[in-house]
Amino acid sequence: MFPVIIVLGILLVATVAVYAIWQAQARRQALAAWAAQQGLAFAPDKVGGVDSRYPSFACLREGSNRYAYNVASGTWHARSLLAFDYHYETHSTNSKGESETSDWYFSAVVVGSAVPLKPLLIRPEGFFDKVKSLFGFEDINFESAEFSRKFFVAAPDRKWAYDVLHQRAMEFLLGSPAFSLAFDAQSVIAWRQSLFQPEEFMQALTVVHGLLDQLPEYVIKEQMAGAS
Repeated sequence: MFPVIIVLGILLVATVAVYAIWQAQARRQALAAWAAQQGLAFAPDKVGGVDSRYPSFACLREGSNRYAYNVASGTWHARSLLAFDYHYETHSTNSKGESETSDWYFSAVVVGSAVPLKPLLIRPEGFFDKVKSLFGFEDINFESAEFSRKFFVAAPDRKWAYDVLHQRAMEFLLGSPAFSLAFDAQSVIAWRQSLFQPEEFMQALTVVHGLLDQLPEYVIKEQMAGAS
């Protein structure tokens, strides 16, 4: 009886492993096809240094053994683009005192901006954000109660947050698929804590481009003047 159970267990593990490999290959092929359709270069291999290239983006500095893979790069709608899957690992100790390693994966797109930007974080509001607000750790609130309820916003310069998130921009984000967004001085990253399907890469790109396209003219002039 026990040998049969062991054999069945081995077969189950092998089946799961084979399915995972097949699924990863199928996804890689779908992403390569999507990149080709968009006129982007595609490289499936692991690439290090993305965290160093974008040091302001905290989501790329989690854990250790960080690398990007399934990387699509090029220009999309006149802006530079880097789309990729990302891996990092964390380490913990279980109740037996044994070290355990956890692998984490998510997808992201980074879009370059010709207009100089300032740091800004916009992400879906979470439970712990609501808890923190009870202790005075409030995010930036806006005239739109719906937007303030659905999004957590933080920025060193509150005026910049209000300049970027005017009424039309808030309505745009409320009507778009939700992503976490962060600005640095020259680019915007959009990500979720999960792997994207090709259509989700397109959604993320559309959200970032839509937000950048709606920067008010006076903001663009101020930013360009400050950079000169």
